[in-house]
Amino acid sequence: MFKWHFRLIAYLLLICGSSSALAGAYEDFFKSVLNDNARVVDSLLVRGFDPNSRDEKGQTLLYLSQREGAFKVAQVLVDHAQTRIDLPNAAGETALMMAALRDNEAWVARLLDKGASVEGATEAGRPGWTPLHYAAASPGIRALGLLLARGAQVDARSPNGTTPLMMAAQYGPEEAVAALLKQGADVRLRNDLSLGAADFAQRAGREALAARLAAAAR
Repeated sequence: MFKWHFRLIAYLLLICGSSSALAGAYEDFFKSVLNDNARVVDSLLVRGFDPNSRDEKGQTLLYLSQREGAFKVAQVLVDHAQTRIDLPNAAGETALMMAALRDNEAWVARLLDKGASVEGATEAGRPGWTPLHYAAASPGIRALGLLLARGAQVDARSPNGTTPLMMAAQYGPEEAVAALLKQGADVRLRNDLSLGAADFAQRAGREALAARLAAAAR
């Protein structure tokens, strides 16, 4: 499980003669991601640091780069041959999901072009949160439109049966709801709690939207 950890220890002991180098490199790596210091990240990668490392909270480097807006670091990571673009964090979230949530169309496109799955880290045939769920909850619709254009399943079901339309109804702009419906989203679907898109809109106090969705579901 931690093979990379022991390989790096051996490497740093060889070149530095001290196990304290490991802790310092690890801290520098994650600090550099937060500070968008691409030079330090690139230097550590050249020295053998694993680009797929996780921090103490289980966050991946590429995911953090999207969350923190560290796009110089993100570019270094996606250009590295060993980076696993779809590696999920401890919560099952990928860098593409975070880029979608931020409505960062440019990085959604870049990650997809680098091999990220439009359905995220979900195993084939199993329900799971997808980048489209995250895009549907974002403040804009650019990432959502791009994911749909790239073939994202409009009625993807989360582990509890929630669809992107339900997410948009509660969290996203009404333009996202309209875009999903135009793409063929099924307004009649309900999740495991028997809640539909109209119920999600109702929970957010979006009365007019809830009424329109309820009418469409009849």
